[in-house]
Amino acid sequence: MKASNPDKKNQALNIGISGLAAYLPPYRVWLEDWCEWTGSPWRKIRAVIGRSFRLRGPDNSVYTMAATATLRLIEQYDIDPQNIRFLGLGTESSSDNSAGAVIVKGMVDEALIAMGKPPISRSCEVPEFKHACLGGVYAMKGAVRYLALDGEGSQAIVVCADIAEYARGSTGEPTQGAGAVAMLLEENPTLATVDLSRSGSASDYRVMDFRKPMMRFCGQDRSETHQIQDFPVFNGKYSTTCYIDETLYALRDMYRKRRIEPATHLRSLDSIFMHRPYRRMPETGLAISYLFALGLGNDDDHSELGTYCDLANIALDDVLKEMNGEPDIASYATREGLQNDAYPLTMAVQHAFRGTPGYQRLVLDKLSLGAPAIRDLGNLYTAAMPAWLAAGLEQALEEDRDLTGNELLTFGYGSGDAAEVIPFYVAPGWREATRRIRFAEAMAPAYDLTESQYAAMHDGRRVDDLDYEPQKEFVIDHVGDSEDRHFQDIGIEYYRYAG
Repeated sequence: MKASNPDKKNQALNIGISGLAAYLPPYRVWLEDWCEWTGSPWRKIRAVIGRSFRLRGPDNSVYTMAATATLRLIEQYDIDPQNIRFLGLGTESSSDNSAGAVIVKGMVDEALIAMGKPPISRSCEVPEFKHACLGGVYAMKGAVRYLALDGEGSQAIVVCADIAEYARGSTGEPTQGAGAVAMLLEENPTLATVDLSRSGSASDYRVMDFRKPMMRFCGQDRSETHQIQDFPVFNGKYSTTCYIDETLYALRDMYRKRRIEPATHLRSLDSIFMHRPYRRMPETGLAISYLFALGLGNDDDHSELGTYCDLANIALDDVLKEMNGEPDIASYATREGLQNDAYPLTMAVQHAFRGTPGYQRLVLDKLSLGAPAIRDLGNLYTAAMPAWLAAGLEQALEEDRDLTGNELLTFGYGSGDAAEVIPFYVAPGWREATRRIRFAEAMAPAYDLTESQYAAMHDGRRVDDLDYEPQKEFVIDHVGDSEDRHFQDIGIEYYRYAG
């Protein structure tokens, strides 16, 4: 018997996203205020990073945020919980090394029952996907494959939830963030079809791009709050190099599968959504990607690339030679090598390209949909790209843009190092489905922190003057501390729904 082709089945079933819902903790830090506290240059921070970020609260965890976003998705889209047969959690901030998405399911089930509704199906799969910021995209791909193979007729939820936190005084501090975005996936989607058959993948081990070794947790004091500080080991310039290189390889894989002209295709797209650790990263990533697409193109493309090379006083042939090379990025993972660029000539040409009129049209305009809202979120790790997509769809609805049938090219990236490039095709019913996202509503509750409140909350200390009461969200009620012979619950979080 001839084996079936999963990609053809995926196309026949037309599987994709029908809903999005978000939870963002209300605790906000304005970066202009942060610059005053730290003596950092506001003009540079605004241009490179953004405007503000959210901080997880004393009673937040990755699980409470994920559960709140999931419950909102179920309520906002009138989902029958008994039809949910796949609940995937994408995160790099989970604090339990055994259970994952089932914790989220347990919280949501308890709240649904209290509301007089049925719980999520007992036959629901509950995997957790962890690969830095790419875990949510991997979870989404897992859900699409589940629906295409053994979940026909059912629905899947993927929730991306993370807490991005960095030590105070570190270069990563202004790029912090926290939040969760839940996605409803099903056959005949009302928001967008997810076309895995035309996607591109790439991966390569990069040693010390961005890591979270468990050794960091040793000796942490949890006497005042529930929080474990999850500061990563990272190397900023090297991380940028890895982001760019892996994105280029994923794009090449997509170009090969689709048999398309790279530069022509990138020019044709109106909107692109990328992983966004901070404002400048996707701008640089897309600019370099476009220059490489020109390098892969025809004589006209090479001619355009040559004009940017001339502005940078660099020979076109030298740039093309660099683009055709395959640098060993992992070899840069040394104290001395971390400061090197894998593509120094192309980076120089990119700086010249940034000053041309075409940069606005070919890069910034394609990244503009939803960008104003995302500047106030910081880095959400796995939830960064889905949050940008949610904000973009809402902006398109508000501006009465017609996206029906359009390709939205999405980029997922995970330090460590891997990338995915996946085309979404906007469904005819996207307007009605977008009205239920309520992303702006999720961003609305905001409690602006003072310098002392921020320092205390960030460092895991009590914030005695905090005047905020959680509403319609899950919180940590308490953490177990028993480890006697007959009963152990040390470190286990107990939750409640603050209705």
